[in-house]
Amino acid sequence: MRCARALVSAAALPLLGLAACIPHADRPAGYGTVPTRPYRVPPARRDDPPPRRDDTPPQDIPGRDTGEVTTLPAPRPAWEARPVSADAKSIPDSTYVVQPGDTLRRVADRSGASLEAIARANDLDTPYTIRTGQRLTIPGGRYHQVRRGETGIAIARAYGVEWSRIVSVNALVEPYVLRADQRVLIPDAPGGGRPSAAERARAFSLDIDDILTGGEPALANNQAPAKPIATPRRILPSNAVVTAPARLASGGFLWPVDGRVVKRFGPGASGERNDGIKIAVPISTPIHAAADGVVAYVGDGIAALGGLVIIKHGGGWTSVYGHASKLLVQRGQSVKRGQTVALSGDTGFADRPELHFELRKGRTLVDPTSQLPRS
Repeated sequence: MRCARALVSAAALPLLGLAACIPHADRPAGYGTVPTRPYRVPPARRDDPPPRRDDTPPQDIPGRDTGEVTTLPAPRPAWEARPVSADAKSIPDSTYVVQPGDTLRRVADRSGASLEAIARANDLDTPYTIRTGQRLTIPGGRYHQVRRGETGIAIARAYGVEWSRIVSVNALVEPYVLRADQRVLIPDAPGGGRPSAAERARAFSLDIDDILTGGEPALANNQAPAKPIATPRRILPSNAVVTAPARLASGGFLWPVDGRVVKRFGPGASGERNDGIKIAVPISTPIHAAADGVVAYVGDGIAALGGLVIIKHGGGWTSVYGHASKLLVQRGQSVKRGQTVALSGDTGFADRPELHFELRKGRTLVDPTSQLPRS
C-alpha cells in the first residue's frame, strides 16, 4: 500500500538522479483497481459551494464525483515542510570506561552514539544507573542528531532508508515522537553498504504505518504537545505535535457508515490482503468517526486510498477512513464518536463508491468487524 510522493533532496544525491529512481505508484495489495483517470490536485470549480462559517458539512450533489479530493486549507505535512540534511556522524565500535560524575547521557554525548543504543548494548534499564570504572560497549554506526521539527519520514528520505527499518534498529515504541537532540541510528542497506536506487525509492513511499510512527515532528526538550483544536476553523502549524488521548473512550466503536461490506479483512480470493474492510455506499455519504479521538492525518498523500482521515483514539487504537471525496476536519482536531469527518467517494484505487475502513491496535491490524456492533 505504498506509493511515491514528492521528493525531498538528500545531501549525498543529486536531485535529478534521485528523482529518476522514484517509481510510479503500483497497485497495492487489497486496495482495488488502478483508476484510468489521472490522480491530481483538484482545480477550483465554479460549482463548488461557497465557504461556510459553521461546522456543518457542506452539501454535495448526489451521485456526482470526479475522483478528486477536496480538502480544507492546511499547511503541508511536517515531513514536506521540514526537510532533513543527511549529516549523520559515523563512529566506530568502542569501549568507554565510566568516569566520576558521568551519566549515560554524558557518555552518549562524548561518544556520539545514542543513549538508547548504549543502554541496549549494555542491558541497562531506566533510570540508566552506571558506576565509576564500569566498561560500557559503544555500538558504532551512523547516528543522525534530530533537530526540532524533524520527522521520522523526512529523516528516512534524507538517507534513502525505509522509516520502518529505522524504527526497528532503534527499537522505537509508542508514541513514536522524537525529541530534539536525540540520536537515531541510520541502518546500512541489507548486506552492508549504501542503499540501492530501488531502496532509496522505497524510502520515498508512504503508508499508514509511516504516518503513525514517523509523521510527528520532534519536540524540543521544554516543548509540550499541542492541545487538540475544537473546530476546523483553527489550523495547527505543521510543527505542532499531535498526540493521542490518554485512553479509549467508553462505548467502543461504531460503524462509520451504513452500507454493505463488499471486501472483508484479510486475504481475498486472489491472495491479496485487505488491511481493513470496504463498505459500498453512495457518493457523498457522511463518514462518521468510529469513536472519540484526535485527527492524526488528513489529506491525499497515499494515492491508493485517495481522500484519507486517520484518527487516534487512545489505548493504542487508530481508525482509518479512505476513498473520501471531501475531507471536513483538520489535523489535531478533537472529534466525537459519530461526528462527520468526511464525505464518501471513489477516490484513489477504489473499485466503486466505497469506504475503506481500518482499525489498528498499536502497529497491529485488527479486523474491524470484530470490534463493531453486529447489528
